[in-house]
Amino acid sequence: MNKDDYDEQPRGGTQDERLLETPRGDEFLHTDTWRVFRIMGEFVQGFEDLAHITNGVAIFGSARTPPDDPEYKAAQETGALFARNGIPVITGGGPGIMEAANRGAFETGGTSIGCNIELPHEQKSNDYLTLSLKFKYFFVRKMMFVKYSDAFIIFPGGFGTLDELFEALTLIQTHKIHNFPVVLYGSRYWQGMLEWLRGPMLGEAKIVEEDLKRLHGTDSPEEIVEIVLRFQRSLKRNG
Repeated sequence: MNKDDYDEQPRGGTQDERLLETPRGDEFLHTDTWRVFRIMGEFVQGFEDLAHITNGVAIFGSARTPPDDPEYKAAQETGALFARNGIPVITGGGPGIMEAANRGAFETGGTSIGCNIELPHEQKSNDYLTLSLKFKYFFVRKMMFVKYSDAFIIFPGGFGTLDELFEALTLIQTHKIHNFPVVLYGSRYWQGMLEWLRGPMLGEAKIVEEDLKRLHGTDSPEEIVEIVLRFQRSLKRNG
């Protein structure tokens, strides 16, 4: 690896990058302190916009999945099934799996929410949203997914999808949030990861059996929705 490998993007391209840069001299006196107010404002706006959302589900997956892909069709069906059961669908608001889930909910007449993010290369919001939000900071956006969702539905995706998956598992494992369903769609896609979790990770006691039970795998949109409905019914019984 050489220096050029680190210079593909100019520095300071997004608000997250500017926030996480090491301050130069007394620069922080004029920048970082004031960013706190921008961050605070983003939290306040998100809380206000989503205050009416209860019992939602967050659906994640690749932005690169085309509309003719079976996974797109499955995510669209999943969004529609949630909408028919009165459950709001929350995604990252972009293309691919996000668009599919929003589309299913939107075309069924349900609540379809997109929490988009500012990126160096603009990610356009999809056309199937009843409520569209845009965030500058990833950590603020992540808070909205966790706060307003009763489940995380994980379709095949890349680094961003894995980030949301393992963040949710970590928060549940450490009891920072209540134990909600984390559902993996696409058994073939996730097979290698699950074998690794059950193999060296569990075998070397990096996790315990209980941690693996937090994951539900399926190839059925109907089963995804039934898992979530069963969980929501249990909340009502115990609440």
